[in-house]
Amino acid sequence: MKPANLNVLASLVLLFGFPLVSDSRLVEAEEPSAQEPAERLAIAENMAVQMEYALTADGQAVDASPAGEPFRYTHGRGQIIPGLERQLAGLHVGDAREITVSPEEGYGPVDPEAVVEIPREQLPATVTPEAGMSLSGVDPEGRPFRARIKELRDTTVTLDLNHPLAGKTLLFKVNIVDIAPSP
Repeated sequence: MKPANLNVLASLVLLFGFPLVSDSRLVEAEEPSAQEPAERLAIAENMAVQMEYALTADGQAVDASPAGEPFRYTHGRGQIIPGLERQLAGLHVGDAREITVSPEEGYGPVDPEAVVEIPREQLPATVTPEAGMSLSGVDPEGRPFRARIKELRDTTVTLDLNHPLAGKTLLFKVNIVDIAPSP
């Protein structure tokens, strides 16, 4: 090969990554090794996701995944709150983010109609009510419910049936541990 052709060939090698052997012949580029993933999986519909997380609301720690035990869910199946699921889409293994979720995309706004006053005698006799206490039960239609005692009076108890995180802006610190196609 003439020197001018070698310069062109060398330029092609630099631009396109074709390795040049000592006798000036082109050889094929090596295939990626089995250790290098062909593509990084991203969080998307029907992907099984494992993540570590810590949740705060109003600056107070609320919940966290136990050390060494990532939280698991399948993306797109409504297993987590909508605002968190939406913002996790597209992340990869090793990504760490702080994600803010508004009340509307979290546990909803506080519903004033979910605060009800009941006669104190409707509480089970075994319950000694205290403000802030959590109760669970079954409503007259047979549906299970959870409530917090908001206020006590002589003859009535005010129950708050809202989720404890309703109306709160949530801050999640997440670290994506694993992503795989869902079985």
